[in-house]
Amino acid sequence: MRASRTVTWEVTASGGYETVWAELGPGSLRARGRAVGTLPEPYWITYELETADGFVTRRLVATAEDAAGSRSLDLRHDGRGGWSADGGRLPGPEGALDCDLGLCPLTNTMPVLRHGLLRAPGERDFLMAWVSVPDLVVRPSRQTYTHLAPGRVRYASGDFSSDLEFDEDGLVARYPRLARRLG
Repeated sequence: MRASRTVTWEVTASGGYETVWAELGPGSLRARGRAVGTLPEPYWITYELETADGFVTRRLVATAEDAAGSRSLDLRHDGRGGWSADGGRLPGPEGALDCDLGLCPLTNTMPVLRHGLLRAPGERDFLMAWVSVPDLVVRPSRQTYTHLAPGRVRYASGDFSSDLEFDEDGLVARYPRLARRLG
């Protein structure tokens, strides 16, 4: 059974908002989203995300628009740890299972659900295919997720950390220093 959800966040880190239309199934996620930011300059992002079994990213298609124009990204995971962007191989995130769209609360869902970090103690280190916005450049990113309590997980990358709160479906409800859900 798939749960359909519509969620809107105020993204304080970008001075904007994001809405996602998500379908969560047993071990999978499909979503499309729209975000607008004003910091450091105004931009728009549209994206579609699809995971395979185990919440492993299969594809992220994103388009960004700002004063410099429009650009797009077709990021794909081959199911064996390899990544490509717009048809060309990406060696940096080799072995990563997840993408992480910058300033997007949704992409924290996949590793947290896959490893049961909302309900059970544990700490996991990940390599992510991190996509910066609004330029849509893909870089490898080391991240750590630590279970704090039911529905609470600490996210850390480099010198940044934040204690995230998730709802019963595994979607971010509050992400201090980045976003908070509306409604």
